[in-house]
Amino acid sequence: MIRHLQSEAIAKGKSQTVSDLPGRISDQPDLRDLADVNIPEFVKEPVDETTLEHRDFEEDGFWRRIPAFAEIDRATFMDPAFQNRHSVNGASKFRALFEGFVQESFLQDVEKGLREAPMNVRITPYLLSRIDWQDPYHDPVRIQFLPVASTRLPDHPHLSLDSLHEQKDSPTPGLVHRYPDKALFLPLDVCPVYCRFCTRSYAVGGSTDTVEKGGYKPQLERWKAAFAYLAARPEIEDVVVSGGDAYMLSASRLREILTVLLAIPHIRRIRIASKGPAVMPMKILTDTAWTETLCELVEQGRKQCKEICLHTHFNCTQEISSISRDAMNLLFQRGVVVRNQSVLIRGVNDSHEAMAKLIKQLSWMNVQPYYVYQHDMVKGVEELRTRLKDSIELERQVRGITAGFNTPTFVTDVPGGGGKRDLHSFEYYDEITGVSVYRSPAVDKEKAYLYFDPIDGLPEEGREQWADRNQHSTIIARALNAAGLNKLSAVSV
Repeated sequence: MIRHLQSEAIAKGKSQTVSDLPGRISDQPDLRDLADVNIPEFVKEPVDETTLEHRDFEEDGFWRRIPAFAEIDRATFMDPAFQNRHSVNGASKFRALFEGFVQESFLQDVEKGLREAPMNVRITPYLLSRIDWQDPYHDPVRIQFLPVASTRLPDHPHLSLDSLHEQKDSPTPGLVHRYPDKALFLPLDVCPVYCRFCTRSYAVGGSTDTVEKGGYKPQLERWKAAFAYLAARPEIEDVVVSGGDAYMLSASRLREILTVLLAIPHIRRIRIASKGPAVMPMKILTDTAWTETLCELVEQGRKQCKEICLHTHFNCTQEISSISRDAMNLLFQRGVVVRNQSVLIRGVNDSHEAMAKLIKQLSWMNVQPYYVYQHDMVKGVEELRTRLKDSIELERQVRGITAGFNTPTFVTDVPGGGGKRDLHSFEYYDEITGVSVYRSPAVDKEKAYLYFDPIDGLPEEGREQWADRNQHSTIIARALNAAGLNKLSAVSV
């Protein structure tokens, strides 16, 4: 309200000095000397009020909109045990919670969608309460976590459950060594929620009706083998702890992992990758043992001149509430660096308005927007992917809306294990067939890596070419020739 009055007063030219501004700004002790200072003439028009909505966070009680949670008080809702215990982890539990609250046709659509999905479902009460159940088909949170059969598209011929070839670069189960100085450690295969678009659909979330998964159980002997490999490779300076999700580790297990990694002399940077702050932010505020362990190890690392930071994964502002803000404020006050990595998802954050608001709201709560990923080429979620052309245009539109260090880099983690490439750094891109060709010399000089747009977004000519299986190899060969890379080995899945 204060912000609105201030903008209105400025727009009408009422304010002559700082003391005239609404909201008693000049009463702030450190601003009293400005009270009688004349405000210089504006060189910019007053901003539209909607451009400041990223500063607004929904407060308590929003979960009570769902009948099943109508009587749940704040203390109960803020308990991670309640969040875990009441997470939806199957069609029957979803029906039990929402029958009579949403249309029967939607319930049946979800049930069929779950039978066909490569990922099991697991959604916290927090996330469920962030969904607009008056229009669930178009809600950006529902789209990410709860499949419906009616929107599913046929998979592109070059989709895979392990599109990044992580298993190929694993010296021991649960460790990926692709870049020379970086490794990915996967201590477990469970998460507080399961994203439909997970790049590790091959392992995370347990077996489904359509996918048999091996997974990464939290076994000490497996961890020791990974630690031994890391200790034996002096070129590795950077370790990402992911999974699964480190949010699901006990405080003692988290301490054990971070203590060992800090003890390896050549490891300088440790990144904890977690979806947790976006889907169960209250854990940071109420699971004191886990949060204190994280903060203590961050401080211990700093004393050793090593960095431990948290990389999280917000995709839209609908995931964010005052609980998220309070959790991120706490980590900021304790000196924990938090960066965000979003995935670009159709209907979730692929508009300028949605992405701009997300970037600015993350910045407002001291989370640095770091990466926006082009959707990986994983099976079962083709309707979520965007065309490269549209993603590049989106980056063009959001660049400049805020400071450069808070503007994310838009990248594609190219299929086949080539690593991250700036979206626009392709060697060639055919907008008709949707084939883009990338090189990644630091990973492999002899390979060309191909990304493919979703077929439903291509012009008719491109859709017709992909409809003829006999043309598939020709499509790829033509793109490689146009890129001048026909002598390289092509990697696409």
